[in-house]
Amino acid sequence: MRSTPEIEDLLRRNAPQVLGALVRRYGHFDAAEDAVQEALLAAAGQWPSAGVPGNPRGWLIKVASRRLTDALRSEEARRQREERAAALTPRDAFTAPPPGERAPREDDALSLLFLCCHPDLPSPAQIALTLRAVGGLTTAEIARAYLVPEATMAQRISRAKQKVRGVRFGRPERWEQRLPSVLQTLYLIFNEGYTATSGAALQRRDLAREAVRLTRTAHRLLPDDCEVAGLLALMLLTDARGDARNGPHGELIPLDEQDRDRWDKAAIEEGVALVTGVLSRGRPGPYQLRAAIAAVHDEAPSPEATDWAEILGLYDVLVRLVPGPVERLNRAVAVAMVHGPHAGLSELDVLAGELKGHRLDAVRGHLLERAGEPEAARAAYESAAAQTLSLPEQRYLHERAERLNR
Repeated sequence: MRSTPEIEDLLRRNAPQVLGALVRRYGHFDAAEDAVQEALLAAAGQWPSAGVPGNPRGWLIKVASRRLTDALRSEEARRQREERAAALTPRDAFTAPPPGERAPREDDALSLLFLCCHPDLPSPAQIALTLRAVGGLTTAEIARAYLVPEATMAQRISRAKQKVRGVRFGRPERWEQRLPSVLQTLYLIFNEGYTATSGAALQRRDLAREAVRLTRTAHRLLPDDCEVAGLLALMLLTDARGDARNGPHGELIPLDEQDRDRWDKAAIEEGVALVTGVLSRGRPGPYQLRAAIAAVHDEAPSPEATDWAEILGLYDVLVRLVPGPVERLNRAVAVAMVHGPHAGLSELDVLAGELKGHRLDAVRGHLLERAGEPEAARAAYESAAAQTLSLPEQRYLHERAERLNR
């Protein structure tokens, strides 16, 4: 008999394929999603005591289909819908594949990702729907992760479902042009998990791990796409430092002060292998370059051994591809580490009118401190602390400012 955590993981892995099977057969994304959630709840209640069935996915599809057809039976067009669905459904849709063969609808998870990241949806709705439909998180879990009331998140998800009602299920035409929005959504989910934008916790590791899991799914289904591999590598190399970013009381520990023995060596090895493999294929994309930068940090045995010149060279390429203010802010740090803090501060002056939020002042405080200007550095740290909604970041920035008073 499997443990409850193993069953929960099994259910979460199967949820996208089950939902995809129902949407492909019946349509009605909203009703199908509700039916899948009921099937998952039924499995969570029965399997720990009765045992996991031999074909878990088939069991879930059968139960969810029954719940969905019960819900749809009273509609006037039931007969036409079932006849159309029967004509469209392959004969092997509900049979387990032979050992070693790929399930015929395994790419339903990818189709769901494209559906959840439909261009008509705003970014917050894409994220919420992705976590709900593909990630298998409950509305309450998503609401807690983003620190909003459950009712608010439920409305957001409901509106998103209504927006994609009637959208054809499957990999869209010109899907390659839509893939960047899928990757961006996964990246935003990971970033919120790795560094929470607000609240008492610095990280929401469950959210970061969910983003890694979803990106693994995308990489498995699109193994030849270099940017998908680059994003997975970036997540692995960044999340590998997660355990070392918090002190015993939840305080923020910056990169150059972290205990590198606490970094996840297996994740680093996997991430380095991924990014090394894709960089050899040709012109790298933004996620591959970000992953390469993370790899340079992770492979350095100490802060002093970090190859900042290589990092600066990678940022030079990145900002030509993505000349956004965040990328240029990170490049300014590399400039400071290679050419001195005053050179980095000159780069920040150019960004003053473009970048909003606390990060610009936080970097400015760090560079002013390195430049030997404690009063200006203290003012920058205090300004940054006043702008962030993250309590660990506030405490860290106040501590940096107070340290300059000693």
